[in-house]
Amino acid sequence: MPNTKSFSTVADLQAHLRGHAPTFYHSSRTSTVIPYDKLENELKGPVLVGDLSKIPAEMRMNGENLIISGAVNWQDADQFLKAHGRAIMTSPTEQLALVLAGIATSCTGERCFAFGNMRQQTVRLKYLDQDGVEHELFADRPFPPTEGLDAYQVAFAGYAHYKNAPYPRFEMETDLLIGTEGQLGIVTELELKTTAHDDVTHLFLLLPRWEQDFEPHMEIYQAVQNFRGSVISCELLDSNCMGYLKPDERLGDGTQDVVFLEILSRDFEQVYGELIGELKLTSPESIFEISSAKFHSVRAGVPRAVFEENSKMGVKKMGTDCQVSQEHFADLLGFYREISKLGVRYNLFGHFGDAHLHYNYMPRPEDTARCQAEFEKLYSKVLLWHGSPFAEHGIGLLKQKFIKAFLSDTQRAVFRALKKRHDPHSQFFPQGFMTAV
Repeated sequence: MPNTKSFSTVADLQAHLRGHAPTFYHSSRTSTVIPYDKLENELKGPVLVGDLSKIPAEMRMNGENLIISGAVNWQDADQFLKAHGRAIMTSPTEQLALVLAGIATSCTGERCFAFGNMRQQTVRLKYLDQDGVEHELFADRPFPPTEGLDAYQVAFAGYAHYKNAPYPRFEMETDLLIGTEGQLGIVTELELKTTAHDDVTHLFLLLPRWEQDFEPHMEIYQAVQNFRGSVISCELLDSNCMGYLKPDERLGDGTQDVVFLEILSRDFEQVYGELIGELKLTSPESIFEISSAKFHSVRAGVPRAVFEENSKMGVKKMGTDCQVSQEHFADLLGFYREISKLGVRYNLFGHFGDAHLHYNYMPRPEDTARCQAEFEKLYSKVLLWHGSPFAEHGIGLLKQKFIKAFLSDTQRAVFRALKKRHDPHSQFFPQGFMTAV
């Protein structure tokens, strides 16, 4: 492990920043694109690891908005809001991840289907610059003039409807820190929109295995698009995921795919009648209600188990984070079906309603090269489909090889200008994608 420095106060962090030491900052160590157990092999040169998880957590309300500073995780934010009759609008699978780290990667979570990404939920933020000076940015102010920005924003326009594009948006002031993975400063405070704490009802729909027939899946995907707002989230766990759960946690007979719907209870009757009425390939006998606690337990249990098994096998996580347009969702599923024939264990889960799924190989060490080759083919297809290769978890260190084809001189020129202005000493994540790719 590289040399690690923990910060117990913002003042400690400010003093460190004034020294301009190259540092990779982290908090909850939950990122899937950073190999924390192998950082000594990934962080080349004299780079410190800065631990932000000890900075005191604080939360307060500003009307209906939530203000967060320090090491607040999503679970604590959710509980705090419930006490105020409000609810978080983002629900990452890993509830112990820290909220401010979620800004750095623009994490989205299940509820993005109704409420959009972190950028759309951010009202304002504060951050520390290269000299430890705190600044405040607002989401209703335009991004400051930057060399090459006009061409950059024109290129971005085709990705505007995705959760996250292959590169940050850079349209409003707060975009400087959203999705830039800590390469331009460190977020110290965040003001987020919240929603009313309404009762929700969870359904799950049992489907045939997508490898054999994904027409029922596509029918649900098409139907649910008309109910955004009443349907808060639409998630998939395929039949392979059921094997990671205890027998009493599995849904159905454990050999079927499961699509989950989180629906506002006040709209449930209407949504159930209209949405289910559109489904011709899924019978009402395959639709069941599930408790909120059971849903969250099952939904979170699979990704955690995948991560733990990869760690035991001694391999890096080999999973995808692709989002495509509605036009190409069936193409994506078809491609996943083809690469599932490699003879390596796999599973598929994620944010089904957004055409944003995580396909995970579960390789033995000797399988990794073959799996890597299949993913290279996938990212070539995603580029052709004008999709987003990493729509949720960022690029980090593990995904840099695959992002190169999605970047041109247009994006790199803006990256250079921003790094020169905001990180002249190359002290913020010096091996991040803005300089490494």
